[in-house]
Amino acid sequence: MKNIFYPFIFMLCAMGEAQAQKVVSILEIMDCTTGQRTVVKEFPYLIEAPNWTTDGQWLVYNSKGRLYKLSLDSPGEPVPIHTGFATRCNNDHVLSADGKQIAVSHATREDWQSRIYTLPLGGCDAPRLVTPLGPSYLHGWSPDGKELAYCAERNGNYDVYTIPVGGGEEKRLTFTDDLDDGPEYSPCGKYIWFNSVRTGLMQVWRMNADGSNQTQMTFDEDRNSWFPHVSPDGEWVVFIAYRKGDLKPNEHLANKQVELRLMPAKGGTPKTLLQLLGGQGTINVNSWAPDSKRFAFVRYRLEE
Repeated sequence: MKNIFYPFIFMLCAMGEAQAQKVVSILEIMDCTTGQRTVVKEFPYLIEAPNWTTDGQWLVYNSKGRLYKLSLDSPGEPVPIHTGFATRCNNDHVLSADGKQIAVSHATREDWQSRIYTLPLGGCDAPRLVTPLGPSYLHGWSPDGKELAYCAERNGNYDVYTIPVGGGEEKRLTFTDDLDDGPEYSPCGKYIWFNSVRTGLMQVWRMNADGSNQTQMTFDEDRNSWFPHVSPDGEWVVFIAYRKGDLKPNEHLANKQVELRLMPAKGGTPKTLLQLLGGQGTINVNSWAPDSKRFAFVRYRLEE
């Protein structure tokens, strides 16, 4: 389950674990049409959650509370993205459809709760606050640029909300007990995909963008499925799955044996693309390439 201090705690946990075992992060690209995997870069520390820029030239990721971008033409040294005071960003960051803006979840100094901010992808001194209430964990930006979708804890329950990108009144879309998380718009803007534990295991769901017609899309009895990401052409959904029994259905932890799975956006039986050591940080946000054939992800290796 998400924690109100999550952006700070996940870094502390990773640092504590790294004292006993060094975390190595391997940023990769997978071609869904051929199954070919390509290592982009290996990092001797924790990185998380790649976004693919709309021009196809960069991957954006977070590490130690900050954002970076890495060139795909010549992946040398990462380029920091200047986020001003927002230096406690977690792995919930999303690009606007036009590729000019990025929204982040940043733990505010006042109470260490995650709130959502927007800023130019080129960086700025003062990101703009969108969600005054916390904790709020970003996951989706509508294709028309007008709304953000996020998971938020309000009155002890985690649900899916939307809010105008310029700020304003938030709208609650889910009303179930426990955790509804990972909301992401389809490229057509008609749907929001999300994951919910309402049936006992975490499953992938889809609803209309106004919250109506909430429909279960995966029915696996042996896995907990998280973070559905729709390809830019709207045809495919990739998501991450944990083995049943490895953790609670409402947990998404790091350093677990997980699967990356693919299913048609219209529904159908998912197939496993690969198994890896990962989980938290592997594919928290949409990382599809503009060509809808490839996506980026992070796998991990623990060293003594």
